[in-house]
Amino acid sequence: MTERLEKILISSSSSQWHQRIRDLHRKLFEATYFDASDERNKQLMNIIRAVRERKEQALQEFTQKFDGVSKPEWQLRVSREKLSAAHDSIDKELLASIRRSIGNVRKYQEKIFVSKKSVLSGSTGIKYTPIKRVGVCVPGASAPLPSTVVMTAVPARVAGVEEIAVVSPPRYKGGIHPVILAVCYELKIDEVYAIGGAQAVAALAYGTESIRPVDKIVGPGNAWVQMAKREVFGVVDIDSIAGPSEVLIVANDSARAAFVAADMLSQAEHAPGAALLFTDSEKLAKDVLIELEKQLAGLERRQETTKCLLDFGGIVVFESLEDCIKQADFFAAEHLEIQCGKDSRKIAERIENAGAIFIGDFSPVAVGDYWAGPSHTLPTGTTARFFSALSSNDFVKSTSIIEYGEKQLAESASDIIRLSQTEGLDAHAKSIQIRQGKFPPEKSS
Repeated sequence: MTERLEKILISSSSSQWHQRIRDLHRKLFEATYFDASDERNKQLMNIIRAVRERKEQALQEFTQKFDGVSKPEWQLRVSREKLSAAHDSIDKELLASIRRSIGNVRKYQEKIFVSKKSVLSGSTGIKYTPIKRVGVCVPGASAPLPSTVVMTAVPARVAGVEEIAVVSPPRYKGGIHPVILAVCYELKIDEVYAIGGAQAVAALAYGTESIRPVDKIVGPGNAWVQMAKREVFGVVDIDSIAGPSEVLIVANDSARAAFVAADMLSQAEHAPGAALLFTDSEKLAKDVLIELEKQLAGLERRQETTKCLLDFGGIVVFESLEDCIKQADFFAAEHLEIQCGKDSRKIAERIENAGAIFIGDFSPVAVGDYWAGPSHTLPTGTTARFFSALSSNDFVKSTSIIEYGEKQLAESASDIIRLSQTEGLDAHAKSIQIRQGKFPPEKSS
């Protein structure tokens, strides 16, 4: 095993190390995006078109084709009775943990919220109002993902979103996993639909006989979901185009190899999931390789996780910690961990591009995934250079406020007229002139 894993060890002294890093970038990109000429892109367009034209008839066909569920077993909307029953059946200790997680997320999102207040200063200002209706995509993996509901719906509720529609494919006994339904019930979400994939995104964006269109779509999903989100962007807003989960760990010789290896495996087990270590310590790099082998032996998904490490993993030994920092900022990872002892926070302050930064030995990604408060819905594949972590502030829109009086307009009139006439917009200029008492408006000299 060690010999196989040694393939992910990359030395910056090698002439090909930079190419291998670029290859990792490319793999992450290709795992998310369909090229325009890709046959999958044509299939995607056909799915979206079919839902727009044939609505729930198309949804039924795609649910049978992709999820293996057909009527009468399949029901599009989950009834309130099923939501309530799922909530009643959930393990009480699990429910208590979910409630505490919801509390942490709500507290954090309220703290960072820009608020819904209007701000007026002089003649100009800004008004914040919540988006009215939001769609949430929840993956239907082999294991339930109730945390996705928490990390998307709670920020929306804090922002004041009135209507939340949840979609999730019927992969659990022909329906949605009871734990996901229980969390929806806990958050007072009663609009839940058993659909997934690109067809669910299309249904949220364009509407069907039963589903009213939403204003924004958020949440993770496979490449089909993400490419569908890209396609409907503009009809609706989206959070980001998110690919495979990823962690990049910047560590020096003070880091604990066991911790680093465990955190790499926590992302690799997503299969696919990128797991990278940037370090200036060759000893740490070798110790982490040993730990990876040791810890892999105890994992249920050992085979898939090992393959993921070989495909999307990397341990890069740089000449200096400074080089690690620069390259980490360039990589713009979804999750960036910094395990550099007492220097961890200082290093974190220098990073500009990351979805979320985890500082110190005792801040693994799992704390952010489930508990701390910030949403785990984060930009991936280097898009942290321009996308942000999902937050309550993503569920409000701003409207500019302008309120001029007669005297203030008169003071600015000549400048506004001159600028509008320069652009050849004569009616713009005259809308100012007529307020200066010029009837009919005269062309300025």
